[in-house]
Amino acid sequence: MARKILHLDLDAFFCAVEEQRDPSLVGKPFAVGGQPDRRGVVASCSYAARSFGVRSAMPMATAVRLCPDLIIVPHRFGAYREASRAVMDRVNDLTPLVEQISIDEAFLDVTMLPDPAEAIARRLQATINDDLRLPCSLGVATNKLVAKIANTVGKARARTGHPPNAIQVVPPGEEAAFLAPLPVEELWGVGPKTAEQLARLGLRTIGDIARWPADDLVRRFGKHGEQLAERARGIDERPVETVRETKSISKETTFARNVTDAATLRRTLRRLADGVGAQVRREGLSGTTIKIKLRWQDFTTLTRQVTLDHTTDQDGEIAEVALRLLEEHWPPGRPVRLIGVGISGFETPHRQLGLWDDRGAIEQNRRLQSALDALRERFGSDAVQRGSDLGPDDE
Repeated sequence: MARKILHLDLDAFFCAVEEQRDPSLVGKPFAVGGQPDRRGVVASCSYAARSFGVRSAMPMATAVRLCPDLIIVPHRFGAYREASRAVMDRVNDLTPLVEQISIDEAFLDVTMLPDPAEAIARRLQATINDDLRLPCSLGVATNKLVAKIANTVGKARARTGHPPNAIQVVPPGEEAAFLAPLPVEELWGVGPKTAEQLARLGLRTIGDIARWPADDLVRRFGKHGEQLAERARGIDERPVETVRETKSISKETTFARNVTDAATLRRTLRRLADGVGAQVRREGLSGTTIKIKLRWQDFTTLTRQVTLDHTTDQDGEIAEVALRLLEEHWPPGRPVRLIGVGISGFETPHRQLGLWDDRGAIEQNRRLQSALDALRERFGSDAVQRGSDLGPDDE
C-alpha cells in the first residue's frame, strides 16, 4: 500500500500571528524582527514585503533599503509558541504519526486513514484556517522528500502577494515525473558546491540526475551519489519520526554595536545561560558539554567548549563554565559583535552526586530554579534578573 505523507508549513507564521493581534497590518509590507540600527534581522516578513525583495534572515537594514515603508514589528515568541501548540494539537488529533520539524512545520503520516490523502489535507487546512485563522500550505505525496518539495512548488505557484494557502498533490507513481523539470537545487543534499559539480556534467534538472548512470554518480560522489540517484527518482523510504533527538541547545545575541566592555559581555553570557538552562529543563534534558561562541568585528568566529564529568541543567553551572571560557579566550578589549552559549551531550536529567556534594543545597537550588522558571514562563524572560546583571540603563 502506498504511503500517504503530508508536509505542513504555516505561511509566514509569525506575521500571521501578528496580523491577528493588529488587523491593520493585513496587506501591508511589514517584517517581524529587530531594529535596523541595532543590527536586527528579519525573522519573518509579510507577502507584501516579499514583493519588494525582503526575505527572512536578511539584515533589517537591508530590508528597509529595499522597502522604505516597511513596518517593523518586534517578535513575541510566547505568542508564536502558543499558536504553534494550538496547530500541533489539531495535527495530533488527526494522526499520532507526526514529526514536528520546527515551530511552523511538520510531517504527518496519514496512511492508515481511509480517505484519500488530498481530502485529508484539505480538511486539515480548513481546520487550521477556520479554527485558528492561520494560513497554511501542504504538500501531499508518498514520501517525505516529495511531499516537502511539492509544498515548496505549490507555494511558489500561488504567488499573489498574499499567503499562498496552497495544496500540491503528487499522485503515487508520478514522483519522478513531478521532480524531473525542477532545478537540481530543489533536491535535498544539493547545495551550491554540489550544484556546481553537477552543472559541470551538464546536469541542471532533477530529471538530468535521474537519467545519469547511478554507478557513475557513486564513483564521483560516493555515498552521496547513491542518495542523489535515489532522490532524483523520487525514492525516499524514511519514516515519519515521532520523536526527534535534540543534539544541542544554544542562545546567542548580536550586539547593536561592537562590545569591548568585560562587564557587558559577562552580563550577556549569564542571561543567555539562563535561557539555555530553561530550555534544557523544558525538554527534560541534561548536558555535559558547554560551549561559547564569539564573533569578532571582522566576522571571524571562535567557538570553545568544555566537557564536564557530569551532566547539568542548571543556569548557574552553565554560566560558570561559559564565563570561564570567556576569560580564557577573549583578549580584553577586543571588540565582540556576537556572543553565544550552548550545551550538548544530552542525557536524561540525572547527576551522580559526589561524596562531598551538599545534597540539601543541590535540592534547594533545583527548587529555586523551578520557581524562577515558572515566573519567567508566566511573566517573560526578563521578569526575574540578578541584581548584578542590571546595567546602568536598567537601574
